[in-house]
Amino acid sequence: MEDLFVYKNIRPMLIGSSGQAFDSPDHIFELKLDGERCLAYLDGNGTDLRNKRNMKMIMKVPELSDLHLRVRTRCILDGELIIVRDGKPDFFEIQRRSLTSDPFKIGLASKRYPATFTAFDILYHKDRQVTDLSLMERKQLLAETVMENERLAISRYIENDGIAFYKLAEENGLEGIVAKKKESRYLPGVRTKEWIKIKKLIDEDFVVCGYIEKEPGIVSLVLGQYGSCGSENKFLIYKGHVTLGISTSDFHIVKSVRRLDDPPFEHVPPGNRNAIWIEPVLVCTVKYMMKTPGGSMRQPVFKGLRDDKEPEDCISE
Repeated sequence: MEDLFVYKNIRPMLIGSSGQAFDSPDHIFELKLDGERCLAYLDGNGTDLRNKRNMKMIMKVPELSDLHLRVRTRCILDGELIIVRDGKPDFFEIQRRSLTSDPFKIGLASKRYPATFTAFDILYHKDRQVTDLSLMERKQLLAETVMENERLAISRYIENDGIAFYKLAEENGLEGIVAKKKESRYLPGVRTKEWIKIKKLIDEDFVVCGYIEKEPGIVSLVLGQYGSCGSENKFLIYKGHVTLGISTSDFHIVKSVRRLDDPPFEHVPPGNRNAIWIEPVLVCTVKYMMKTPGGSMRQPVFKGLRDDKEPEDCISE
């Protein structure tokens, strides 16, 4: 078996279900932090922080270069890369940082709004893979391994009382909570229903396929997700629109993508005749209240572009 630490090619385990808040003696409940999912490979040689696409992130968050000094042994941690503003994780700030390439701007941002890595799981300890341990055994190992400071934290959790915990998160304007089965093993790259997302607003990732110029200063992004007729035959499905201001840095990125003469969809619904089609290489996150019976999003809000996810991983359910 390959050594996970040596090859550094792990895909994190993913939440596979969403639902309403509930109480359960078989689950723990953690805050859902609004940041960027990363794996931290830590040992005496340094800190290697990688996002879900296995892209190295330390150059984006140089203030986290010394995380390896805060663990007691060689390990791989799973967690969330966040930037806190006004007492809460700010998704826009961490996404803006991850999309910045200028070292000078990154340096200024790291001093103004320093990032934090909050670990909620451990996959590797000392010289062995620990993914087959139960979640609660991994939590104990995580607590024994990490020495917290202002840049490295351990995610807190509660047992049993998921409903009250969700209400508390909602009252404080936080994203929501995640319920995890106590006996769950860690399955790299698997979307598991043993982890459940509980949020008031749903967020979902889409491929940006084009845009339509609306009223002055506003565009409507055309969204898609991939469907499949088999493992090798993926195709884009039209999923609707979300509005975006043209003065935003995200739209400047959208506008810079190579244009296409034809839509990337096989079937394009009415209302997209004036769309400017682009190469489907960008992924964005959209928040919405719920979906209509026909599959449309109610009250969609553009949350931001993300570079930690491949377009092909935006799958239509």
